[in-house]
Amino acid sequence: MKILANRKVKALFVGILTCILTVTLISILLVILSVRNTALYVIILYLCMGIAILLLCYGYFREQQKVMENAISQITEYISGNKDVTIECNDEGELYRLFHEVNSLVAILNAHAENEKKAKRFLRNTISDISHQLKTPLAALNIYNGLIQDEAKEFPTIHEFSLLSERELDRIEALVQNLLKITKLDAGTIVLEKTTENVSELAESVKKHFLFRAEQEGKEICLSGSEKTTFLCDRNWIIEAVSNLVKNALDHTEKGGCIHIEWRMFASIVQIIVKDNGSGIYPEDLHHIFKRFYRSRYSKDTQGIGLGLSLAKAIVEAHNGTIEVDSTLGSGTSFTMNFLI
Repeated sequence: MKILANRKVKALFVGILTCILTVTLISILLVILSVRNTALYVIILYLCMGIAILLLCYGYFREQQKVMENAISQITEYISGNKDVTIECNDEGELYRLFHEVNSLVAILNAHAENEKKAKRFLRNTISDISHQLKTPLAALNIYNGLIQDEAKEFPTIHEFSLLSERELDRIEALVQNLLKITKLDAGTIVLEKTTENVSELAESVKKHFLFRAEQEGKEICLSGSEKTTFLCDRNWIIEAVSNLVKNALDHTEKGGCIHIEWRMFASIVQIIVKDNGSGIYPEDLHHIFKRFYRSRYSKDTQGIGLGLSLAKAIVEAHNGTIEVDSTLGSGTSFTMNFLI
């Protein structure tokens, strides 16, 4: 029997069997010798046997409890971040076999973590190389395009195409920058520099950034919320996330529309809400809008690259927050970012 492979279990069974046999033999001898008050002695013997068995079981289970508590403490320490812990499994039996399998699992997880760390390091270096390699030709193309525009002022067709070329170069540059940002977030190579920031000031910065475009397109950006609301975040990255949502709202709002940036503070969370009264999102698209490069088949936006919302989501989640979307077709869309205080 596998259960008897453990010497401690075997010792417990032997102890119990010894108690039973000893008491049984003494009881038989008392009966054979016709000792006075035999029944009383037999009862006393069996009571003593019961107490002895209980003591043996108590000792065994107490020792097993210590073994289990030690194993739990080792597992808890591993979860806390100590990757060098192991559970002692130098004995025989199913319990120690389980401990051995747990140790094997820990070794496999450590190996996977190390491989992932190497992969992230490789990805970070690759991203850095790509970034430097792309910046040079993009800068050169922008210079060449500027020269063409200057020389082509007297040629309307060439000038028009050079303006279109500039727009496409800007799109490529935005795509490269967003790809670099989102990949760095995925790779965990960005360390968020969190400080206590005033949400009102963050929203004002975003509004100033888009104010010229909003005025040119006949749209309005409105802010609402307490000027005393603060929370712990990386200022630059949160501005990036809110800016992407505001840009998305501007892209899908007609002339005369309004984009609202609101913020609220509750007992345990801070909410930042970006909503518009634009075209809204089709119900079948709602579950996909945070996917990279996702473009709705109903979208009339020919300039978008499908990374803004995905990047915003990655930034919010890097702050241990959540982002939700609520939209009514033809009435507008609302994005809500929730951050734990």
